[in-house]
Formats: sequence, structure tokens, C-alpha cells
Amino acid sequence: MSNLSQDTANTTFRDRVPTVTDSGKRNWIYALKPKGKIYRWRSLLSWLYIVVFFSMPFISINGNPMLQLNVVEGKFSILGMIFWPQDFFIFGIAMVTFIVFIVLFTMIFGRIFCGWACPQTIFMEMLFRKIEWWIEGNPNQQRTLDKAPWNASKITRKLAKHVLFFLLSFIIANTFLAYIIGKDALLKIVTEPINMHPGGLIAILFFTGAFYGVYAFVRELVCTVICPYGRLQSVLLDKDSIIVAYDYKRGEQRGKGKRPADGLGDCIDCNQCVVVCPTGIDIRNGTQMECINCTACIDACNNIMIRLNLPEGLIRYASENQLAENKKFRFTGKMKVYTGILLLLITVMGFTLATRSDVEAKILRAKGQLYQEVGTDSLSNLYNIIMVNKTHEPVPIHLQAENMHGVIKFVGKKHMIVPKEGHGEAMFFLIINKKELKTRETEVRIGVYQNGVKIKTIKTSFLGYVE
Repeated sequence: MSNLSQDTANTTFRDRVPTVTDSGKRNWIYALKPKGKIYRWRSLLSWLYIVVFFSMPFISINGNPMLQLNVVEGKFSILGMIFWPQDFFIFGIAMVTFIVFIVLFTMIFGRIFCGWACPQTIFMEMLFRKIEWWIEGNPNQQRTLDKAPWNASKITRKLAKHVLFFLLSFIIANTFLAYIIGKDALLKIVTEPINMHPGGLIAILFFTGAFYGVYAFVRELVCTVICPYGRLQSVLLDKDSIIVAYDYKRGEQRGKGKRPADGLGDCIDCNQCVVVCPTGIDIRNGTQMECINCTACIDACNNIMIRLNLPEGLIRYASENQLAENKKFRFTGKMKVYTGILLLLITVMGFTLATRSDVEAKILRAKGQLYQEVGTDSLSNLYNIIMVNKTHEPVPIHLQAENMHGVIKFVGKKHMIVPKEGHGEAMFFLIINKKELKTRETEVRIGVYQNGVKIKTIKTSFLGYVE
């Protein structure tokens, strides 16, 4: 809590979350629709996000989805590039990079991601909440409707709201599923008979029910109870972090009426910053876990300040040090360390992406096989080759011994072709003249060629020795 005076602190301190009543029951949050220039910026960014979310799984680049995370098949497409489980180390580096970024970003800017970019906030505040305002009215009208007896008007409004909620959840669920299984598989589930895709139908209904339950009933509890990110603030934020903050030095002591007035601050205790908060907190109590930095309270307070001909910014983005000591924002040593680590991880990830091969190959000697004599002057070993083709074109493969004269013959086929975006496996004999074998186990380097161009060199061993 901010450094309010003792009297103010005693009257404003709370020992429970705003979504729970004194009796322990759910306290339903009726949030007033924000108005202001920051809310307009949030709305523009949110609509851009919504357009991107609903279009990205249906856009293709080089024949591959722009974004697909098919965890079932272990196939991932990012900006048209196909990634397989063999590229898991890249995802590991990317995940560590993302975590460091979240830590650094939260240390500097607090929970701004939650208010400006989190899908939960964007869908709740920009879609579902607006439907609710449209059908049921402002918070006072919603309270009156909830307390009213069940008549034709109430039933019609409630039914209309929940039908629209369910339909919107259904659309979100289908889009979400397209990110996993792809647009073509989703289209088959939607257009073909139900009995051909019972699993797909169950998945769509499950996700629809989950989204509907979250946005119709759970709502802000996702941010205040379920999501662990809010609890990270207690260990990531410090007095130099930029947060949505109430300027208590300027605002206290509070009092009703217009300003200026003797001995009173600029806060007229209008409570507008509370009624617009989607999580029900009073920002004047200081930094709180439930604050998602949505800036609704900033717009509400600025509107009041404009009416009173007072400077805006009683509630604004600021750090504790800025409020308490009038210090400017400074890039601390801890932030510099995290930034250095982040830049290093980004460099490593960029290098791994740049050097990533589109074709992976692994050669293993066949188990239980030693060697066989071929004619009077040569020995052969049997090998397995396993290949992964990450491109969207079939890849013809040719093998060649690099460090010694040897003949490679595939078993049952003349050539090896790895299907597009798939795996290929074959067996082959490597035949080497006895004169080239000086020890029982000889290192052999085999070149993997695609259309005459070497794409990889693989080391393996050849068993066989002639005295």
C-alpha cells in the first residue's frame, strides 16, 4: 500500500479480495464502461489483436499455416516455417527467452501485458462485456435486472445475452482448434457428417463450454485467482517499476466538492476509479495483485479532473519512487543484467534459427549385425537411415562415403525420397574394400546429398578387420 496517512490507511485498508463479500460469497463485479483517450487506444489495439487472432490460422505462407501448434502430431508452423520435435531445443531456448522477457517487462512496466495484450482481458472487456452493456445496460441497470423477478423482459434479455455469449464462444473455440489441427482438418469436422469426426465434435464442444464458462461466469476470477502471473508481481515489482498508481501526495486528504479547498487534496472521493475497474479494486489503496493495468481508472479520473479544471494525472503510470521522492525513471542495475541476458538469448535463438537444417538425418548400424563378406575383397555393414523432411516438397536423397572408397546400396529400392513434411526410413549396405580397413572399428563419414548438393555429413562406424 502507498504511504497514505495513518488515518486514511486505517479506513481504506482491505483484508479480502473485492470479488468476495464479508460472508464469503461471490461479489459480482458490475463495471462501468470506460471513456477516454487511453481506452480508445486500447480499443484500437484490441480490434487489431482480434482481427489477427481470427485470421492467422487461415493464412498460409509457402503452403504452410502462418501459425499452427499441432501438439498431437508434434508439428509446429510459425510464419510458414515447419518445426518438428527434433527442433525442441529451439522451443526450449524460445521459452527461456520468453520467460526472461516477461520478467524484465514486468520489472519495468508492471502488469501492463494483462491490460493491453492478454486474450482474457481483450475478449472479456472488448467483446463479452460490450454485449452485456448493450443488452442489459449500465451497472445500475444490470443490478436492477438481476434483483428483479423472472418476467418476460428479464428472461428475454438473459437468454439473448447467453445465446450470444455461447455463439461467440463457439467461434473462438473453432478458431482455437484451427491453431492446433489446422484449417483443413477443422473444415472437415464442420462440413462432414458428425459420425465421421466424433473426437473433433467433442473437442469443439469442450472448448466452447470452457470459453463460455470463463466469460459468462468466471470472468475476473481468472485474473485474480486462477492466473499465476498476478502473483509474480510481488517478487518482480520494486519501487522503480512503472505501474498504474494514485498520486496520494496530490490527492490526499480527500473531500467532497469542487477544488481548491483549504487543507484538501485533488481527490474528491467520487469513486469513479472504483466503478470502472473490471476487477473491483480501489487503486487509491496502492499497488494490488488484482490490478491488471487496464488504465480504466486513469481515464475515469482524468475526466473528473477536466471537469474540475485541475491537471490530469492524479492516477497515472508512475513508479513508487516517482510518487514518493519525485524521482525520474531510472534503468537499474538489475534491469541492465536482465536486458543483457535477454539480448544473449535472442542472439542464440537467432543463430539456431539461421543454422537450422530443413532436413534432419540419423544413421545407425543395424542391431545384431556384424559384417558380411562381399566377394573376395570386400566387407559390408547394414545401416538404418532415418530422415525428417521439414519442407513442403519431397526430397530425393543420395548417400556417398566421404573419407574412403565405398559403395552404398539401398535395400529394396534404388533411391530414397523423403515425403514432404514427413519422415523417411530405409536400410542400406555400405560395402568397403578390405584393404582400407586397418582396425576392427573404422570411422566412416557419409555425405547426405539432395539433388547433388550436400546437406549433411554424418559420422558412423564400420565393423570389420582383415589382418
